[in-house]
Amino acid sequence: MNEPPHGEAFREPDRPLDARVADLLGRLTLAEKIGLLHQHQAPVPRLGLGSFRTGTEALHGLAWVGPATVFPQAVGLASTWNPDLVTAVGAAVGDEVRGFHHKDPERIGLNVWAPVVNPLRDPRWGRNEEGYAEDPWLTGVMGTAYASGLRGDHPVYLRTAPTLKHFLGYNNETDRCTTSSNLPPRVLHEYELPAFRAPIEAGAAVAVMASYNLVNGRPAHLSPLIDTELRRWTTGEVLVVSDAAAASNIAGAQGYHADHPAGYAAALRAGIDSFTEDGPDSAPTVARLSEALDRGLIDESDVDRAVRRILVTRFRLGEFDPPERNPYAAITADVINCAAHQELAREAARQSMVLLKNDGILPATPARVAVIGPFADTVQEDWYSGTLPYAVTAYSGIAARLGPGAAAFHEGVDRIALHSITGYACATDRSVGAALRTDDGAPAPETWFDLFDWGEGVVALRAAANGKYIGVDDEGTLVNDRAQPWGWVVQETFRILDRGTGQLLYHLATDRYVSVDADGVLRANATEAEATQFTVELVADGARDAATTARDADLAIVVVGNHPMINGRETEDRVDLALPPSQQALIRAVQAANPRTVLVVTSSYPYAIEWADTHLPAVLWSSHGGQEYGNALADVLLGAADPGGRLTQTWYRDAAELPDLLDYDIIACDATYLYYRGRPLYPFGHGLSYTTFEYADLRLSTVEVDQTGTVAVSVDVTNTGDRAGDEVVQLYTRQRRSRVKQPLRQLRAFRRVTLAPGERTTVTFELRAADLAFWDVTRGHTVVETARHTIQVGRSSADIALTTTLSVRGERIAPRQPLQSPLWAVDHDDYAGTVLLDDEPHRADAVGAAEPAGWIGFQQVDFGAGASAVAARVTSRTREAAGARVTLRLDDPLSGPIAGSIVVPTANDRHDWTEVHAAITGAAGVRDLYLSFEAPGATVSSLTFTTGGTEASGD
Repeated sequence: MNEPPHGEAFREPDRPLDARVADLLGRLTLAEKIGLLHQHQAPVPRLGLGSFRTGTEALHGLAWVGPATVFPQAVGLASTWNPDLVTAVGAAVGDEVRGFHHKDPERIGLNVWAPVVNPLRDPRWGRNEEGYAEDPWLTGVMGTAYASGLRGDHPVYLRTAPTLKHFLGYNNETDRCTTSSNLPPRVLHEYELPAFRAPIEAGAAVAVMASYNLVNGRPAHLSPLIDTELRRWTTGEVLVVSDAAAASNIAGAQGYHADHPAGYAAALRAGIDSFTEDGPDSAPTVARLSEALDRGLIDESDVDRAVRRILVTRFRLGEFDPPERNPYAAITADVINCAAHQELAREAARQSMVLLKNDGILPATPARVAVIGPFADTVQEDWYSGTLPYAVTAYSGIAARLGPGAAAFHEGVDRIALHSITGYACATDRSVGAALRTDDGAPAPETWFDLFDWGEGVVALRAAANGKYIGVDDEGTLVNDRAQPWGWVVQETFRILDRGTGQLLYHLATDRYVSVDADGVLRANATEAEATQFTVELVADGARDAATTARDADLAIVVVGNHPMINGRETEDRVDLALPPSQQALIRAVQAANPRTVLVVTSSYPYAIEWADTHLPAVLWSSHGGQEYGNALADVLLGAADPGGRLTQTWYRDAAELPDLLDYDIIACDATYLYYRGRPLYPFGHGLSYTTFEYADLRLSTVEVDQTGTVAVSVDVTNTGDRAGDEVVQLYTRQRRSRVKQPLRQLRAFRRVTLAPGERTTVTFELRAADLAFWDVTRGHTVVETARHTIQVGRSSADIALTTTLSVRGERIAPRQPLQSPLWAVDHDDYAGTVLLDDEPHRADAVGAAEPAGWIGFQQVDFGAGASAVAARVTSRTREAAGARVTLRLDDPLSGPIAGSIVVPTANDRHDWTEVHAAITGAAGVRDLYLSFEAPGATVSSLTFTTGGTEASGD
């Protein structure tokens, strides 16, 4: 081992980690420490510290750095219901990160931003593909598995430093930087936090990224939960990084603080350690934090605390140790897209595919097959996927399996021409493309464009002349030089708007219309009044021609879905669950021509496909499956592999069955499989096999258990079919009686098993009574109630094979005691017309009225012999709230007897809270208590009741 220079203790690998970090921290100047608080950490040459960069994207492969193994999207990986496989994928991605880092350490950092563990509350979320499941426990299991692979299993060194995204309550792209996610205490503790807790508690994840949104009126980057919850789950340090430009939003779009130094200081005090701002330019961050220091908004101890967490991560990655001590330092670029990773990508894609319906047509053994659709011969990358080193499409995978001449292909899209008064729009046949022009004399292929309908009126155009998509360059000129629609701002999407006398071509990215200039060049530079009118002429009917291709085949396979860069992606939520109209028409046309039609939906999220479920003999779903997608699909459709995937999200029949996208209270709005009372198209946990399984002899090791006990749940599962197959045995529970609204069913465990024909196995789950706890708002902690629980085992959340009953001896929740402790408004039991807000500087949550006569209710409040006064912490967030009343009613929010009223005074700013006193009458014994708000903006944080008399402080 080399001797550390100048007695630098931080370079002595056998010293305790805390001592090494403390030594290095003590050697850094204040300016050097501030330089470490940016994403691109400055080197410190005098100490031999190199630069360090947070944020290598590694969601389902290494992204943005060149070709690397591309695995199925995260939602597809979770659909394997195979944590061991997901861990193996994480390890492969981690190795490739190390391989790229070995080749280019300056550009490729070892802090990876993955996995995403936001539960998939609403399938319209634009980033649905990045998450794992709508169930928080399953999300935690899969997030832990992937992070474990990324992290590695060495007791000292990290393969990479996994970062969980995005803390907290983040499921909408619509106004994501300014919307506030309403997370009542039960939703927070039962749904949102568990998915983050599992990977941190397991030691799999060592860092977290805060989210763009606000939570209960407070920027997520300032959430007290960073310290009070997230960092409480482990004895180690947790590095917290900001999302890109999110710290600037605090004093910017969110307007929460007056200026950037104040916003950055608040973020640092809240627990943000690394600021992802201004790309590689750290100067603005350094300047803002330095000013915050000068103004006394932070001190050096705040800086030290953040730098300590940063340094711990760097030490654990082995940066300051001899490379021979760190096994991960030896990984080279040879591992990138190696044969083992290619086979792993194929296996992950195979296991992720979910057979949604099958009338017996699959597995297929066709002599001739037609593979049809806009995704039949392409594999898509998404924003966080790697660059595909190669791509096996559905058509190429199936054709290779069946042999020469056995497979036919048709894309199934319309081909059109655009004619204007100056001639036909035409595109060059040169591979590099050129500006589109109008020319009445151009040969036909140059005037033809393939029209891709991506739904919501959004289309893309591909030039038939050279196979390139039409985009708009920096000068606003339309050019046919794009391989695919792509980019943070997609320049390849348009709307064709009918104006009666002709059609206008509207370019989405520039918000401009297309016109033909004096030189005949098409440019997106016009207002609607200035736009050129075109006549759209149909050259070829894609659905009709595809049906012709399908008609004589033994089997037609139609492959449809979403383009990952359009209508449902980061920055853009979906508005509904429907397939694009042209894709729906294509499915119907092919089915009419050939009833032996199988639908393959390749997508980042669920669709409402009830017509297909009713009329087609088989439906299969896959996420965008990575480089081996086509081989895996061929394996499953043609019977080389059993379709063992299962859904991790509910597939609804219509978007009308969903609550408002911005309503995060899944309990109140009956959202997700946990509370949904309708009949889904395909339920959570659903997926079919090519064989059949029988469940028998469900048994418990005990039928009664106390709240600290454990019960073994066992069931026999037999493959009753004639071929080997995969089954995912799922365990659900339901509490029969409770003080609160309980889930209708809740996943507690699962096991994926592979059984030969006739083989039987016993699956045993360990169920802890403590896991049946829920958040008790009356006391602010979890509780296991005395209750009976239905134990359910089956194939999905809706296909339950066997049930039994477990009795749990727990607690009975007593009435609230408002004379002993404050009644916090956020801990209400019921509400209408209110919104959750922040109470700063108390670092608490409050409740404000969103509409006149909004109210909150508290059940079973024990006033004892009687309360005579109340002190309320209140503020006004709107002008109309100043002077408005908050009325306290008993037993009913609208007509119950009035116990008292509070007048809300005028507030100087959002953090100007006042304690207001009022007399209380009639509040004795156990009653339900309601607060009714006279005006929007009237806000209450807490109520303190006393038995001594008082005078009201205002009227």
